[in-house]
Amino acid sequence: MTPAYELASLDMAGTTIDERELVYTVLERTVSTAADAPIPPELLARWKGTSKWEAVYGLLSSLGRPATVSHVDAVFARFSRDLITAYRVTPPTPMPGVLELFASLRGQGVKVALQTGYSTPIAAAIFEGLGWSAGPGDSHTVDALVTSDLVAASRPAPYLIFHTMEATGVRRVDRVLAAGDTPNDLGAADAAGARFRVGVTSGAFTAEQLAREPHTHLLPSITGIAELL
Repeated sequence: MTPAYELASLDMAGTTIDERELVYTVLERTVSTAADAPIPPELLARWKGTSKWEAVYGLLSSLGRPATVSHVDAVFARFSRDLITAYRVTPPTPMPGVLELFASLRGQGVKVALQTGYSTPIAAAIFEGLGWSAGPGDSHTVDALVTSDLVAASRPAPYLIFHTMEATGVRRVDRVLAAGDTPNDLGAADAAGARFRVGVTSGAFTAEQLAREPHTHLLPSITGIAELL
């Protein structure tokens, strides 16, 4: 039987890995220090699930602080160093059942790609800590990894999803399932025209919050996408 989708294009933090929202704790602390001002929760929420460089730029701009490229680069570099340090102290772990999900999907001919608002160095540090790798064949954990610094614009633009399609050789968006735990994940899935646009409540947002966004399914865990095959 032909699977309902050929590619599972999945978010990382809050969806496939549990990092206890450290990324947003460090982001808030770093930008708040740089801006010398608190960040309202609703402002921080707007930037969850997107490129962290873009988040730094957006937060500084919204707070009325300088947001030149050089200044954003400096704040982002500080954020990246602090986040990698935090992950060494409290390493991310796979969400329950995720490794079994990856193996099951790939065993049925479905490509599994991770796409993320992290930059390449941060994603690489997470992969190293987990012992994961990306590439074709059973020796790798997933088929591809695409990070936000490899695309023209991060979520809610669709480019992360499109790049996972390119990386895995999947040509039709109606054969793609895209999933994540934030409104920006769902916005990207909708912009990409993915057949399945799945929100999961294992991360930063509740089912009620995600239900306001365009979606086909809301699930408590990413492992539920196995039932959509």
